[in-house]
Amino acid sequence: ELERKLRANDREYNLSFKYATNAIKTSKYNLFTFLPLNLFEQFQRIANAYFLFLLVLQVIPQISSLSWFTTVVPLVLVLSVTAAKDATDDIVSIHAVVLHLSFLHCSLTLPPFCRHFFCFSSPFPHPRLHLSRLLFLRETNLKVKQALPVTGDLGEDIEKLADFNGEVRCEPPNNRLDRFMGTLTFAGQKYPLDNEKILLRGCTLRNTEWCFGLVLFGGPETKLMQNCGKSTFKRTSIDRLMNVLVLCIFGFLAFMCTILAIGNWIWELNEGSQFMVFLPRQDGNDAAFSAFLTFWSYVIILNTVVPISLYVSVEFIRLGNSFYIDWDRKMYYARSDTPAEARTTTLNEELGQIKYVFSDKTGTLTQNIMTFNKCSINGKSFGKTQNIRVDFSFNSLADPRFIFHDHALVEAVKLENPEVHSFFRLLALCHTVMAEEKKEGELFYQAQSPDEGALVTAARNFGFVFRSRTPDSVSIVEMGQQRSYELLAILDFNNVRKRMSVIVRTPEGKLSLYCKGADTIIYERLHQSCSKLMDVTTEHLNEFAGEGLRTLALAYKDLDEEYFNQWQQRHHEASTALDDRESKLDQLYEEIEKDLLLLGATAIEDKLQDGVPQTIELLSKADIKIWVLTGDKQETAENIGYSCNLLREEMTEVFIISGNTPEDVREELRSERVLKNSVLVPIASESLSDCRLRKLIVKLLFVFSSITDEVVNGEYGLVINGHSLAYALERSVEVEFLRTACMCKAVICCRVTPLQKAQVVELVKKYKQVVTLAIGDGANDVSMIKAAHIGVGISGQEGMQAVLSSDYSFAQFRFLQYLLLVHGRWSYLRMCKFLRYFFYKNFTFTFVHFWYAFFCGFSAQTVYDEWFITLYNLVYTALPVLGMSLFDQDVNCKYSFQHPQLYIPGQLNLYFSKTAFFKCALHSCYSSLVLFFIPYAAMQDTVRDDGKDVADYQSFALLTQTCLLFAVSIQLGFEMSYWTAVNTFFVLGSLAMYFAVTFTMYSNGMFLMLPSAFSFIGTARNSLNQPNVWLTILLTSTLCVLPVVTYRFLLIQLCPTINDKVRRTKPAPSPPARRTRIRRTSSRRSGYAFSHAQGYGDLVTSGRFLRRPAVSRSSAFTNAGRTTMGFSPMGRSAGYSPTGRPQAAKVEDVEGMSLQMYRTIKDSTL
Repeated sequence: ELERKLRANDREYNLSFKYATNAIKTSKYNLFTFLPLNLFEQFQRIANAYFLFLLVLQVIPQISSLSWFTTVVPLVLVLSVTAAKDATDDIVSIHAVVLHLSFLHCSLTLPPFCRHFFCFSSPFPHPRLHLSRLLFLRETNLKVKQALPVTGDLGEDIEKLADFNGEVRCEPPNNRLDRFMGTLTFAGQKYPLDNEKILLRGCTLRNTEWCFGLVLFGGPETKLMQNCGKSTFKRTSIDRLMNVLVLCIFGFLAFMCTILAIGNWIWELNEGSQFMVFLPRQDGNDAAFSAFLTFWSYVIILNTVVPISLYVSVEFIRLGNSFYIDWDRKMYYARSDTPAEARTTTLNEELGQIKYVFSDKTGTLTQNIMTFNKCSINGKSFGKTQNIRVDFSFNSLADPRFIFHDHALVEAVKLENPEVHSFFRLLALCHTVMAEEKKEGELFYQAQSPDEGALVTAARNFGFVFRSRTPDSVSIVEMGQQRSYELLAILDFNNVRKRMSVIVRTPEGKLSLYCKGADTIIYERLHQSCSKLMDVTTEHLNEFAGEGLRTLALAYKDLDEEYFNQWQQRHHEASTALDDRESKLDQLYEEIEKDLLLLGATAIEDKLQDGVPQTIELLSKADIKIWVLTGDKQETAENIGYSCNLLREEMTEVFIISGNTPEDVREELRSERVLKNSVLVPIASESLSDCRLRKLIVKLLFVFSSITDEVVNGEYGLVINGHSLAYALERSVEVEFLRTACMCKAVICCRVTPLQKAQVVELVKKYKQVVTLAIGDGANDVSMIKAAHIGVGISGQEGMQAVLSSDYSFAQFRFLQYLLLVHGRWSYLRMCKFLRYFFYKNFTFTFVHFWYAFFCGFSAQTVYDEWFITLYNLVYTALPVLGMSLFDQDVNCKYSFQHPQLYIPGQLNLYFSKTAFFKCALHSCYSSLVLFFIPYAAMQDTVRDDGKDVADYQSFALLTQTCLLFAVSIQLGFEMSYWTAVNTFFVLGSLAMYFAVTFTMYSNGMFLMLPSAFSFIGTARNSLNQPNVWLTILLTSTLCVLPVVTYRFLLIQLCPTINDKVRRTKPAPSPPARRTRIRRTSSRRSGYAFSHAQGYGDLVTSGRFLRRPAVSRSSAFTNAGRTTMGFSPMGRSAGYSPTGRPQAAKVEDVEGMSLQMYRTIKDSTL
């Protein structure tokens, strides 16, 4: 579809195109398709399909030597548990409301829109709507939409609406939420349609009684549904390793079965003929055919080498560890009543292997609550000079939540200093804030960005109160006097201009342009006469930057009436142009925004969250590298880096990459000052003339060094800005960039776009075999969160987009240390112990069958009772290993923070790897030899104490399986580091369960009920009452665990691990006093960050956001947040709550954590 065509009130015409209806199916199953579809999906997994294949083999009498229930019971259990989980996750939500492309009438009683339509009319004098836009699930922003005048005149007259026959031509369905292009043809005239005239699916009417519109897209063609693509399914590194190991196990299983089949063929040729009297062969069956059948028989018998219960157990362990995260009170934030949430159950152990953390800055490291802190006006700096708050009682409209401490600025305002008045007048006029006054004197500001809200609130408290606005005027109260300025033009902000201006006419008739923006941008447009003032202001900006403040420069100029009239005419022509409109407007803006006069600068503080420096320091000691990816200016991010201990004064050097071409960036990355301390071979090969060969060598050298990071002499930091990063991410430079960045302890990327954030994460994932984590709080972090192995969302001031795209979420950055160093490390350790032990007990169980085959003529006879084979993994050994996997701790939470080095083994995959798996297999091989040959030798020439023979198959089977269960239970005890009552109950209870079930199944009553199923009658009571049997059990169990005890003793004494060292240390002393923060005087300039989105000056001047005074209006805002794609109605102005409520007082001990968790002890043994 290249173009969509619609005609109002012409159903036949619209139906001819066969556009999608409004029917949307968001569920995967329904009542009839659930069972077949779910089974089909489950059997696509190799393990499930494998066990189904075994079940088919077991129904063939010539092959199977086991009963069908040995496979059916575990398989049915696994399929049932998985099906129940899938059914719970898939809540059926089928919306089958069919809507024809016609007129739609909406009122306040309707739920959010479930289709896109073009707005025709609404009840306002200016045809407009107020919407609460529920975009991307719970991201709420107040929006203003505008109807065309030609359709707005239709009102709610049904007859006029029914007679309307306009035709719409627009773009086909797509997922672009920020743009729409189309035309309406009516009465021979064409009218442009854009995004401001379209109501999207998910919007809800606010402060608007009704509206009429024409449906354009429905159902799956709406933009919201077009954006609902499936997220990439994330698997842990252990999952990927398991896939490889399972394939290896399958190969090993085929190898063992082949050996036993060959053995059967040889045995049949040499010994089989002697047994034909007892076991006559069927016609045509020779030794080769017998070997073929034996191969498949042993495939069935040895299938426990890949137990199906493994996958169910893994899911239970992950679910339990996810609950620990949800229940952790230390990760609960009382101020916002926000607990931590594990939004996935499949990635817990990956949290214990994180090597790189990619973090946003604003709202993630900082609070994203802006406060007007300092300013520079006409060369004089104002700010905090004492702790006494300024009294704003002289201003009845002042915001009581605004705090300022420099009384000199108030005195300058009262003395009517002209520069000071001009300064605050600019702040009161140059913005796109909307004011809401519920009652006299009670103002609420709805700002596009928190910075802008803070500036307008500052002007309000210093006597320049923004009161209200119309499409062509702005009303402010200047020192108690009501004044109305004619608003002639808004030169709106965008991410290229980095500034905004307004042109107003004063009540006296004077034309003025007021401009605010990034200091570097404003300085380029200043008049030459401002050079001295610019130097002084620059010094103030440097001072503000040293404190990590966000700065903004203010300037103005007076305009000539005649020139402005000419410019205004050209501006009108450019704003109505259909082609190249933006570039034409930019040229006009550049023309008028020059020769400005500098007024001063503002400094806004965005405070760090509590515990951020301590958390970053702790993660750094755990050898986790932190990269900050922010859209803020380089100077701002760099100073925040020093504030949060990401960059430190004691670093050897902090490299700044600011090249403007790919060649410059490459040379800077390759420069001698970056690579001179590397102990590896430098990757630059300047002597090579062939560029392709040089790139090949670079990549080859990188491959060899990608296993481990390069070792450098000293600590380094790297700061790179947005345009340089764009070149650094090019294919020819990306390896250079990554090598240099990986040498650094900390990396800060500034002025990056959301796409670049994801590209940086993908770059590290591509070349470094490490686990990455991305953490952010806003919509511009979603791509980064989805790209990383682990995504963490901060539920802060910016809504829920980041949280809803994340794998884990909480309210404060400092909780990341709990997530990684405690929950992540424990989850990884538990999962590795579980896998090691699970493979050990099942390999040992299976290998005994292999040795027994050499003594039973390779006849596919099982060693154990069939019921023991069925219940071994499901009952006898299930709960003990689950108890270890859910409750085990090598060290407690306190020691995890005191010794962050405990985290490093997880990064290196030391607890479970191919090597660890191979060691586990060797251990199992040894144990199986002991478990088979010791009971075999003990039973071979043994008699009971009454002289009767006990050397029968059933007694041998009972003795072997009892020895096996004791051996694996003792081994489990050696694996556990932290015993609880639950663990003890599970281990002892499982042994008790084994004996209870064994005596029951081997009883006379069970034999009389089902003789064929319970053939081991009396074996338990006849064997287990003999002392030599228990002596054999003791000897076998001791020999199984003796090498393990010896190996671990020698390992602890000769080569102790970090865990062994920590467990032997004494409790840490009381934490020392906090170190004194080094106050840093920086020459870098902090940057003021506008919103990433286009501004809303056109809405201000069009009148489309204005409404008639309502009888009653909400007293508080419903949401707050800085967004990247639109107007944010609730700015955090001057440090007060976006909900209109005062900030809550600091809650003491709400997290219940000790400062000791941030400390590290100095122990020479470590």
